[in-house]
Amino acid sequence: MSNERGSEAGVTRIILWRHGNTDYNAEGRVQGQQDAPLNDKGRAQAAAAAPALARRGPARLVTSDLSRAAHTAAALAQLTGLVPERDPRLRERGFGHWENLLMTEVKEQFPTSWLGWRDALDDPGDGVEPLTQLGKRVVEVIRQAAEVAPGVTTVLASHGAAIKYGTATLLGWPLEILPTIMPLQNCHWVELTHSAEQGWRMSAYNTGV
Repeated sequence: MSNERGSEAGVTRIILWRHGNTDYNAEGRVQGQQDAPLNDKGRAQAAAAAPALARRGPARLVTSDLSRAAHTAAALAQLTGLVPERDPRLRERGFGHWENLLMTEVKEQFPTSWLGWRDALDDPGDGVEPLTQLGKRVVEVIRQAAEVAPGVTTVLASHGAAIKYGTATLLGWPLEILPTIMPLQNCHWVELTHSAEQGWRMSAYNTGV
């Protein structure tokens, strides 16, 4: 399949693709590492986004082991013939005691950790996974993807917080600027490039169809 961006010698491209909508997303409920499936809207989003990503000519497809990401990746696999590889390091941030609660309930029941999360503190408490830990595991996958498939495009199907903070860690962004960056929408993606001359760069954020 041709790459609509054309070939760029020596440039490796990593696309971090957030899963489609789930009932948890629709309700404003914290899912974290709960294995919520895609809903009808999420499946339609994945089907709509997959052709745009297929046109980028991906050579490799890796997904979180949570079903909402794996089923999103399946829409791209169907078009490209790629066999998705599963990597649990691409899972969503663990949200500890918050999981299964509405965000309004979290703010009410866990006001201290909610404020810490809002302000991007590394470890807000109440079992929420520290940002340094989250960023480290996602960056490991990004760097390994670039090493395994240099000079081509790899798609990593993952989750909103994992993608945002993984990207921030890779690019060395300070925690204090993270609250100013919008969350990633369902089935939107971040595009990163790497070359020997320029290192890691972000070429797109929150892109979708």
